[in-house]
Amino acid sequence: MKQHPQWLRWAVELQALAQAGLEYGHDKFDLERYERIRNISAEIMSQYTDLSIEKVKDLFCNESGYQTPKLETRAAIIQDEKILLVQESDGLWSLPGGWADVDITVAENTVKEVREESGLDVVPRLVVALQDQHRHNRPMNAYGVCKVLVLCDLLGGSFQPNLETLDSQWFALDELPPLSTGKITQEQIRLCYDAYHAEHWTTQLD
Repeated sequence: MKQHPQWLRWAVELQALAQAGLEYGHDKFDLERYERIRNISAEIMSQYTDLSIEKVKDLFCNESGYQTPKLETRAAIIQDEKILLVQESDGLWSLPGGWADVDITVAENTVKEVREESGLDVVPRLVVALQDQHRHNRPMNAYGVCKVLVLCDLLGGSFQPNLETLDSQWFALDELPPLSTGKITQEQIRLCYDAYHAEHWTTQLD
């Protein structure tokens, strides 16, 4: 399991402290200091990634209130020892999924993302893992992400042209195409196979 680099832990902690200070602080001089701390955290993130300072501030410093991780769902659908992957606009492949919408549940979001990206209808069966994205995926984001890997049963459907993906195909574990590793890795897909084959599965927690 990958560990957060020290610079990332510092940047995330500084950003969280600054965001809480800006939300709950009242003294104008303290608010100026919190704003400067937030800018320093963005500068650290930009220095160690390929993101511009403007992009970091848009992604990393654009919220108010107590900071929490974003939630992302990824659906694993396995049939005849092959797993469904969708092709992203950059040509790389991933499990269907995306950010969880605020007005629906994790299960509902999983179903929605599969339908939108692959045209398939599924039923979520179990949560394979709840993972800290920074420990498992590269490149890293400028914010915390909790990735929910969900094993699903297939009901039916077929690929439909859409704005998010170019194609969907079934792949054997030993014949995986180039993956969008910021979204899914071979190790995460293997974990989904392990859950699929297990008689009794315990959700993996970071």
